[in-house]
Amino acid sequence: MAMTTSDRIRKLVTDNEIVVFMKGDPTQPKCGFSAGVVKVLDALGRPYLGVDVLEDPFLREGIKEYSDWPTLPQLYVNGEFVGGCDIVREMYTSGELQAMFADASA
Repeated sequence: MAMTTSDRIRKLVTDNEIVVFMKGDPTQPKCGFSAGVVKVLDALGRPYLGVDVLEDPFLREGIKEYSDWPTLPQLYVNGEFVGGCDIVREMYTSGELQAMFADASA
């Protein structure tokens, strides 16, 4: 039986500590907002999975339904939706994003 888009998303976000659903990939983001999240994640220095939603229209729409969040990129940490570009930048600036990983490794 084939996996539904929702099942695929759930598997990606639970099998990987950090996942960003984005336009393009981490080495070549295809929008400024995706590039902004990649810059923050690269600064954290932790491995993460970048998922290019432009390659799959079902995934592109499905992630918006899954999170109930209308825009991309979308960041997930430990299976939980964190937010989009502005939220990720604010959390990084305040130190809140770094604290999520300090707690996880403690």
